[in-house]
Amino acid sequence: MNPIQITKLDHVVLRVADIERSIHFYRDILGCPEKRTSDSLFQYQAGESMIDLVPIDSEIGQRSGYGPPETGRNVDHFALTLGKFDEDAIVAYLEEHGVAVERSGRRFGAQGYGPSVYFQDPDGNFVELKGPSEESS
Repeated sequence: MNPIQITKLDHVVLRVADIERSIHFYRDILGCPEKRTSDSLFQYQAGESMIDLVPIDSEIGQRSGYGPPETGRNVDHFALTLGKFDEDAIVAYLEEHGVAVERSGRRFGAQGYGPSVYFQDPDGNFVELKGPSEESS
């Protein structure tokens, strides 16, 4: 039985060349309210989902193979919200299908902190499966 039951897109993480220009676009033009910021992560609410902005010249933004569209990929990953989160069952299921979980842990998403796992799709795009937030549990 497949333990992965997706309910919605949780968030997408974009690497951006000009953080101020991107903040202006997503916050001021599109109207996404600021949810949380740190040194190199700027998070904006987009309905029930979230858009994360990471400056390309930050430590997070310098991961190998990423950059502006003309030089590489600029999407770090996208996250899918799950209705239930059984990490052992999810990892076992993915491994049965030849998919290796690369990292897991407690992460912040559109509805707050909760468990998650990361792995790559066949094209090398990172996918995060995000469990229910601690606030909704």
